[in-house]
Amino acid sequence: MYSLAEFTEKTRADGYDSVSIREWGANAISETHTHEFAVHAVIAKGEMWLTRGNETQHLQVGDTFTMDSDTPHAEKYGPQGTVYWAARRFPKI
Repeated sequence: MYSLAEFTEKTRADGYDSVSIREWGANAISETHTHEFAVHAVIAKGEMWLTRGNETQHLQVGDTFTMDSDTPHAEKYGPQGTVYWAARRFPKI
């Protein structure tokens, strides 16, 4: 797995604008929503379930996911909480 610095360097080289650290409490749920940015993320601690349409991915430490902007999705976080690093790419105006 990457360090945060390596993840940031790699995603910047891939055209992402910024990296944020996202922390979620135990068993938290984020209902279906969208974002105006594309995302590439890596799970740094815990686990999560990411649902897009009828498909759910179970993601654990070291797993990555990528999503285009405006993609409806829901998130459920594990019993120990979850931390992931999210690189964001905003649309160019």
